[in-house]
Amino acid sequence: MRVRSFVVTLAAFAAVSAAIVSSGIVTPASAGRSAIATRSYAQTNLVSDIPGLAAHTDANLKNPWGTSVGPGSPIWVSDNHAGVTTLYDGAGNPQPRVVGIPAPPSAGQGAVGAPTGQAFNTFDPASPDFVISKNGSSGPAFFLFATEDGTIAGWNPNVDPAHAVIAVDRSTATDSAGDVGALYKGLALVTTPGGKFIYASNFRFGTVDVFDSHFNLVNSFSDPTVPTGFAPFGIHNIGGKLYVTYAKQGPGKEDDAARPGNGFVDVFAPNGDLLQRLVSRGKLDSPWAVTLAPATFGAFGGDILVGNFGNGRINAYEPTTGEFQGELSSPGGGPITIDGLWGLRFAPATPGATANTLFFTAGLNDEADGLFGTIVPNG
Repeated sequence: MRVRSFVVTLAAFAAVSAAIVSSGIVTPASAGRSAIATRSYAQTNLVSDIPGLAAHTDANLKNPWGTSVGPGSPIWVSDNHAGVTTLYDGAGNPQPRVVGIPAPPSAGQGAVGAPTGQAFNTFDPASPDFVISKNGSSGPAFFLFATEDGTIAGWNPNVDPAHAVIAVDRSTATDSAGDVGALYKGLALVTTPGGKFIYASNFRFGTVDVFDSHFNLVNSFSDPTVPTGFAPFGIHNIGGKLYVTYAKQGPGKEDDAARPGNGFVDVFAPNGDLLQRLVSRGKLDSPWAVTLAPATFGAFGGDILVGNFGNGRINAYEPTTGEFQGELSSPGGGPITIDGLWGLRFAPATPGATANTLFFTAGLNDEADGLFGTIVPNG
């Protein structure tokens, strides 16, 4: 749901797709990594809605954003422009289940939701946490979804096997600046000694909104040191800490204004305390994805990987200091560039995946199309 400064048409994309989504090697930033600098990475395009671009074709894979996995489950993918979530195994084989993400009543009849981030809810079947209800049936949500419509929805197969159920609707909420309608670009779930909480990055209001296990809004926080006009974009739980990316707001505070240097990455405690500004500007360009690479992930094993939506590049940072380590690069030395890059996730428990398989999602062609694939180290 954004207007970008450039549009790649399907025809043009077909001509340059090999260059846009390529495999490559890592170029390290420090001499200490020179011994492994030549280790290369292989990219595999698993699924796309564009026939012939990937091993599998799925018409629902339009502008895929966030992903999540349960123990041994397929990878669940939020298809922002299709209003559904689709499931794939580690080889990209589409699974039969497709779950619709509803739009709020304020969107009008016939509208579908615009899912972004999502999370798997580890739960006790008898737990009262994140219970959703519909048509007389109730149960804890297995998966939770944030949307650009300002909603949070949950899915339980015994409540509605084909659709998620809206549990939070802030589509008509108003902030102190008079902006109308929350706009959630990401979602994270954290278990604390005080219970489970949902954290949703509210791009329009410039806050991280916090909901308890009964879907009550209990807190909102932000970083007052981030320049005016930047707002929370992506949000990710890594080791119980919240990694929040910031992008510059465009007109209407709906979409990001991408350009080199437009971005920050903060680390927060679950109570909203700012622990660290990990990265400021530099190689960032509307960053959304953040993940921690396993030690086996080639030259950047053990680093924090940050994916830029703006320029489609993946940068690595030392996890404690935030020092730039380098970017994943192509065999010719240029950076790997994936048009419309959104999600990055390691999913070692997913059937067909390995511990060092990095899954990515991307909204190709100005978010009109989609790509789901993997990047793994060679050798």
